[in-house]
Amino acid sequence: MTSFDRETLQQDFFSLFGLPRQQGLDADQLELLYRDIQSKVHPDKHAHLADSDKRLAMQWATHVNEAYQTLKDPLKRARYLLQLAGHDVRLETNTAMPAEFLIAQMELREAVAEAKDAGDAETLDDLHRHLKKDSRAEYALLQEALDAGALGRAGELVRQLMFQEKLLQEIDDALALVEG
Repeated sequence: MTSFDRETLQQDFFSLFGLPRQQGLDADQLELLYRDIQSKVHPDKHAHLADSDKRLAMQWATHVNEAYQTLKDPLKRARYLLQLAGHDVRLETNTAMPAEFLIAQMELREAVAEAKDAGDAETLDDLHRHLKKDSRAEYALLQEALDAGALGRAGELVRQLMFQEKLLQEIDDALALVEG
């Protein structure tokens, strides 16, 4: 399987795609690189080979899919970059966040619950737009922190963005319920 061997299977996700280890990525370029590599390692292309080569092709396809899913998602990509840098975000044990952020999240959650209970799709849309705007700003700060090597700050932003992403999903679910 040419360069797709067991040794290169151990490459980090950025190296696999020939991309620099950075938060900012060109999503279109990543998609093209993914499709190119996947077309070479897809198990169907290796069905005629020996069982060991078929297994290797399956491992490669799985690795490429995992790498793509990680790198295409900005939050997963940030967590992966922190992991590569040896920085533990401590998601399970570090729940400390700025009080201002937590208060804002509580207020947003209450507003979402009230709008959901009232069947108010317009308010839910407004909340979604507001939170999406805030999230974009947080992602920009996250990229800056990672680029500057401020891993502690980046870890804090990752934890905050996880809250925001979860709330965005809750708003989407509420909208589906209200509009459905």
